[in-house]
Amino acid sequence: MDINHLIQQLVILAPPFLFALTFHELAHGYVAFHLGDPTAKNAGRLTLNPIKHLDPLGVIAFIIMKIGWAKPVPVNPAFFRDPQKGMLLVALAGPAANVVLAVASAILAKFLVMLPVIPLFILKPLVGMLVASVWINIMLAVFNCLPIPPLDGSKVLMGLLPPATARSYARLEPFGFILLLILFYTGIIPRLIMPIISFANTLLLG
Repeated sequence: MDINHLIQQLVILAPPFLFALTFHELAHGYVAFHLGDPTAKNAGRLTLNPIKHLDPLGVIAFIIMKIGWAKPVPVNPAFFRDPQKGMLLVALAGPAANVVLAVASAILAKFLVMLPVIPLFILKPLVGMLVASVWINIMLAVFNCLPIPPLDGSKVLMGLLPPATARSYARLEPFGFILLLILFYTGIIPRLIMPIISFANTLLLG
């Protein structure tokens, strides 16, 4: 393994990865707070400080598997007028935030490339981070939309299911991480999400 190449990769990938995770969790917390739940705010999670949101296991997974996650923002649906609808909106907020970041990163990357006044030694790593940001944010949005507890997609699905069915489905959450590992290492998750990620990445960057 080329250590220098690995370090260069981490330098380019780390800032957009940390910001993508932070913005994702902040979106969950902000929507929950807007709907009346102060739990995330009281836990200090309505912040752009990435340290508050990092899950060490999720960071390690990103380095090894290029798929990662953050520490979930605490949400108490008892504060919502309609708990089921509230949780659905909170769950959608994270992937939606990543889609917004992916689009913004692609636009900014294309804009910077057209500016001849920026020195190459600044332009190249900055554009590299923005291009990485497009892929990372698409990956987080698509991955989190999988309907497997505790991913956001499972909470969206629970928000659409009848309450009794949703409660039964929620019981899978303690086994969700093991299920994710099995599906990833058997190649099922990569086969499902990589074509979507590749298509969206090409669509945004051309």
